[in-house]
Amino acid sequence: MFTGLIKSLGTIARRDDRQLEVTGVNFPYTIGDSIAVNGACLTVAYLTDQGFGADVSPETWQRTNLGYLKVGDPVNLEPSLAVGDKLGGHFVSGHVDGLGHLRSMTQQDNSWWMDFTIPDRLQCYVAEKGSIAVNGVSLTIAGCEDGFQVAIIPHTFMVTNLQHLSKDIPVNLEVDILAKYVESLIQSKISSK
Repeated sequence: MFTGLIKSLGTIARRDDRQLEVTGVNFPYTIGDSIAVNGACLTVAYLTDQGFGADVSPETWQRTNLGYLKVGDPVNLEPSLAVGDKLGGHFVSGHVDGLGHLRSMTQQDNSWWMDFTIPDRLQCYVAEKGSIAVNGVSLTIAGCEDGFQVAIIPHTFMVTNLQHLSKDIPVNLEVDILAKYVESLIQSKISSK
């Protein structure tokens, strides 16, 4: 479990069909730890001189934007929650629900207004002032017409890879897990009638 508060902006150091190596991690970790890489939960499989390596399944390559990234690309990193850690963002599982795309990014005074696409099947989970994770970053939805819109403050913009987004590379999206549970409960009640 994660919070969507990014602890480090890492860099893809190596990748092949089975593994991904990341450098630039500035928090403690060891083999077996879970680390969200652009919001996708990966397990540290081995340590390198400057980072870690993780095994990546075909399922993860297919469902996330990790397969679109190349050596040198920045990635958002967050260690998993430990008992007693502060919850500052929202509950993020590290299981990517789908891919979206940046449509536009406009600077407005001291913030950035970003407009994203979202797969149609996920639009029902998007609510104004609700939560969503974009590349693992916990964000508040500012608008939800034809996709969703967010307002990014300077701190978030500077310490995440949101500043490096382009229209060419998709973003990982994880909708609010509580919304998915509510839907599941409602569907269960409807089905049992």
